[in-house]
Amino acid sequence: MATVSKKRSPSKAVPAEKPGTPKSFPVKDQQATHNPEPALLALFTDELKDIYWAENKLVKTLPNMQKAATAQALKSAIGKHLEQTKEHVARLEKVFSILGKKAQAKKCDAMEGLAMEGESIIEDTDEGTATRDAGIIMASQKVEHYEIATYSALQQIATVLGLTNIASLLATTLEEEKQTATSLTSIAEKNVYDKALGE
Repeated sequence: MATVSKKRSPSKAVPAEKPGTPKSFPVKDQQATHNPEPALLALFTDELKDIYWAENKLVKTLPNMQKAATAQALKSAIGKHLEQTKEHVARLEKVFSILGKKAQAKKCDAMEGLAMEGESIIEDTDEGTATRDAGIIMASQKVEHYEIATYSALQQIATVLGLTNIASLLATTLEEEKQTATSLTSIAEKNVYDKALGE
């Protein structure tokens, strides 16, 4: 009796990945198939929620700091940063949208503590003094450097994940935070510290 051999179907060739091709994480596809997110992407998303809460907190906090400030240059800088912060919130919402997620906030204990410290400085200093302005600048600089550290890390992680558009958005915000920090330093040195020394 002759043995009938089964023909094997030719295997499909898998195209080789080109060198230098960025890693991609199809978030929406992962959600659709219920596959877990990569750990780094999950961490990234969690930190986005954290800074989203922080920026929204600042939108509520900055008007009080602007009102408490005396030097016109400081008032103007805080007002400008308030408008930028609103843009930062909108930018983060765009980031969530790109990820296929609804914008969510997770309480940021660090920002809450910094905001409370700023309020305490205002309460503990006299109205209309350069000393209060110096305290407001100090509190504001702490906030700026926290945000700079956060956005710098988020931008780097987005780049590693291959999320080019998101990395670009975060880089824009990072640059604005750096500019604000530089502006506050200049105001302190030119308009505030010498006056506070004479009080």
